[in-house]
Amino acid sequence: MPVKRVELPVEGMSCASCVAKVEDGLRKTDGVSTVGVNFASGRARVTFDPLKVDFPRFVNVVRSLGYNVPVQTIQSPVRGMSCASCVQNVERALSGVDGVLRASVNLATERATVEMIATTSVADLRQAVREVGYDLDVETRATDDYERQARTRDLAVLRRKLLVGALLSLPIVWGSLAHMGMQGIWTPEVLMDWKVQWLLATPVQFWVGWQFYRGAWAMARRRTTDMNTLIAVGTTAAYGYSLVGTFAPQLVRAGGLQPQVYYETSAIIMVLILLGRFFEARAKGETSEAIRRLVGLQAKTARVRRDGREVDVPVDDVGVGDLIVVRPGEKVPVDGVIEEGRSTLDESMLTGESLPVDKGPRDAVIGATLNKTGAFTMAATKVGKETMLAQIVRLVQEAQGSKAPIQRLADRVASFFVPIVMIIAALTFVLWAVFGPAPSLTYALVTFVAVLIIACPCALGLATPTAVMVGTGRGAGLGVLIKSGDALETAHRVDTIVLDKTGTLTRGTPSVTDVVPVNGLDAADVLRLAASAEWGSEHPLGEAMVRHAHAQNLALLRPEGFEAIPGQGIVARVGSQTVVVGNPTLLESRGVSVDGTKKIGQDLARAGKTPMYVVVDGSVAGIVAVADTLKPHSREVVEALRHRGLDVVMLTGDNVETAQAVAGQVGIEHFRAGVLPHHKADEVKRLRAAGRRVAVVGDGVNDAPALAEADLGMAIGAGTDVAMESADVVLVGEDLRGILTAITLSQQTMRTIRQNLFWAFAYNVVLIPLAAGALYPLFGILLNPMLAALAMASSSVTVVTNSLRLRWFASPRVATSEGR
Repeated sequence: MPVKRVELPVEGMSCASCVAKVEDGLRKTDGVSTVGVNFASGRARVTFDPLKVDFPRFVNVVRSLGYNVPVQTIQSPVRGMSCASCVQNVERALSGVDGVLRASVNLATERATVEMIATTSVADLRQAVREVGYDLDVETRATDDYERQARTRDLAVLRRKLLVGALLSLPIVWGSLAHMGMQGIWTPEVLMDWKVQWLLATPVQFWVGWQFYRGAWAMARRRTTDMNTLIAVGTTAAYGYSLVGTFAPQLVRAGGLQPQVYYETSAIIMVLILLGRFFEARAKGETSEAIRRLVGLQAKTARVRRDGREVDVPVDDVGVGDLIVVRPGEKVPVDGVIEEGRSTLDESMLTGESLPVDKGPRDAVIGATLNKTGAFTMAATKVGKETMLAQIVRLVQEAQGSKAPIQRLADRVASFFVPIVMIIAALTFVLWAVFGPAPSLTYALVTFVAVLIIACPCALGLATPTAVMVGTGRGAGLGVLIKSGDALETAHRVDTIVLDKTGTLTRGTPSVTDVVPVNGLDAADVLRLAASAEWGSEHPLGEAMVRHAHAQNLALLRPEGFEAIPGQGIVARVGSQTVVVGNPTLLESRGVSVDGTKKIGQDLARAGKTPMYVVVDGSVAGIVAVADTLKPHSREVVEALRHRGLDVVMLTGDNVETAQAVAGQVGIEHFRAGVLPHHKADEVKRLRAAGRRVAVVGDGVNDAPALAEADLGMAIGAGTDVAMESADVVLVGEDLRGILTAITLSQQTMRTIRQNLFWAFAYNVVLIPLAAGALYPLFGILLNPMLAALAMASSSVTVVTNSLRLRWFASPRVATSEGR
């Protein structure tokens, strides 16, 4: 069955109950397989069968539930069309872009009209049209521009309503001081007039608080409730009772009560709740800071060689194969490979590695990284959505929109939270009205309003997603891409780390470790002759010798009569000398004795190295040892993992001697040698069957089955392939310390989530009974509804602020010595 996944913004959600309603409505749509709605980011992710349901249907479903999916329409010229067939091609291309609701193209005016959800990337529209041979002439904007503008607009509205609400409410409070038991404070008589208070309170109730009424009415039409219902019912009860006391006091007296008003209560509640929403909105905006920072890294233009000239073009106009000139101090515009020149690049913004990296011809460079010193020319290999930066942004967005399993409890509670609170409030009112002391109706009203106002499903809805958003965003800044809330939660539970050797613990490419001269030659001469003989060889060991000689600035000679003997070595003439580089088998076949150097070779082999004998004109001149050297910090990271109580296991396809040597160097006690790539998954399965929670760390190439089999798969050094499907966590760079960063970040994020959930549950469990008057029989204490509003407003802000502390998470420190 074909499966498609889309993400759409949802406006109007105010609490966890709203999330449950949107999820339930979308899930019931025919053809939908999975739904995830994130309250903190205001996004819904839907996986569906495109043969059964189309994208516009989801927009209609969300709107039918009383919420909104923001939509915008753009018009843009289309270049290159010549007939009706062209129109169909362009319309088909535009309609195929995720987020497009409708596309129409007019051949006469050569313009396209596109209706799409407001977060759809215009760059995707341009790319889709370009792929079918035309050009959409529209300015590209960042995908989060709309959301930033919407946030700014919403904050401005909240700020304006807060200001007006405060200016109108404070005089009401001043006029109500006597009613509140503060008779000693002078109060203007006009403010004590109930009709004046009514005039001041009415705009606060119905203009400042209109959003609550609008939301409550939308829910009432669908015979359901949410946070807006609690606020609207609670404040309307206080306002309505005051209205009766002001204009029909005889009705109150008829019940044997003295008329009273609570305009200050309804007004201050509205203002305090809006104040909480204002701070909450600001804090929630900061949780998505990581996405904005990543998008901001993208270069805006590129200097491309075209028709013999260098021209500056928008980065979206760069195509695969274009030659791009990058000068010192400039950002690399797209992913590519250096063709000419050398430089040092700062890749810290993507990999988290603080040290600059030297790059030269044939080296890969990553878009958005900073060129520090030299100028170079590069060929573009990945552009648009295929670049590493674009993939990172997409992965972080997906992770921030995902749910951690720990959130399920909060979701279940939120689904029936509001109805339960309304039942509790109603029972509270009845109990106080029937059994409460005089004036019982006043006590009943105060406790009824306090219960409705203090209940806060918002904190429940924000507890997990805000921490996941900030945690995954911070991880991306450190070069650790956690692809889902599930992976974030699993990482802190693992007790066994399985490390692949080649490419994970080691660099994955052979390097010269030792040059041992004999018979009078020095080390430089041995290396020069061996590397000269290997110059042009395609064997990894020969290439390692040539690289090492170049690094030593040795002058090499082109070999003549080069002959490769498979599995043994090579023979070549270097100048006037015949040079043989190979193993003992090759030397024996040529009648060369290794007796004097045999022990040296055996010692090197026991150390996990490959000894290559160098023979010059029939005599052994020395040994060059080549090995896949350890990455920096390998031993330190293994020690740190073991110090945390984790069992570290190494798997490798190498022989036992080599595996034992590497394991000894890094301090690993448990290893398995001779394990073929397709058998690594079986080893992981065996560990899991023994009750272990296993994380596998591999290079993401031949380790994919093992990564998929593990409880948690970590791909290290995935380079530009950061979207690798088999991994749950991707470590962008080659630094092994990313393993510690991922585990520690998971631990701190889960600690934050538990703190948030404890606060959200404890707050409601403790304060709802308090608002209902549980302490009155013992201590005579009743909670003022205004204090209830202040507590409710602060609860959500507390949760979001606690999550924001993760922005200052720092990678754990380990020793900085280099691997040997």
